[in-house]
Amino acid sequence: MIDKITIQRISLLHPKIREEVLKLYIEKIAPALTNGVYCRFTHTLRTFEEQDALYKLGREKLFDEDGKRIGIVTNARGGQSYHNFSLAFDFCIMQSKTVTWDQSVDLDKDGKPDWFEVIDTFKESGYESGADWKGKLRDFPHIQKTLGYTTKQLLEKWDKGDTFIDNGIKYVNL
Repeated sequence: MIDKITIQRISLLHPKIREEVLKLYIEKIAPALTNGVYCRFTHTLRTFEEQDALYKLGREKLFDEDGKRIGIVTNARGGQSYHNFSLAFDFCIMQSKTVTWDQSVDLDKDGKPDWFEVIDTFKESGYESGADWKGKLRDFPHIQKTLGYTTKQLLEKWDKGDTFIDNGIKYVNL
């Protein structure tokens, strides 16, 4: 199933990866997930300010509105995430309107965990998965394509104004 919200979010990705991600989503991801199961992109472009707010979770903002303890969700400040340069996206698996964060579940009953159907499809096309990261903050929902750039190099280009506007969004020249 093709998710309209995901298509809208893909449109925010850097033009260097946008069409490739769209094609993988439509031609491989959507048909691979069956029985009402689908992949939804939860985040693509994230501003530096949004990134800084996430960084504060579990550090400066310790409790949610219900008084529950918040854990650290990212090690990246604004300008240190590939999301800030539209080269990353996060996803979840949904069935009907219910989200599952269980990476081992096989809701479409095809013998492979649904999460890894998505992850493996992108990895086969040169993307990196946060599921492969070593250390405390493995990030299963995260996929990125660095195009050979570090976030430090991308931030330098951003700061120097080596950018362009596409559909009202500022991107780094790559």
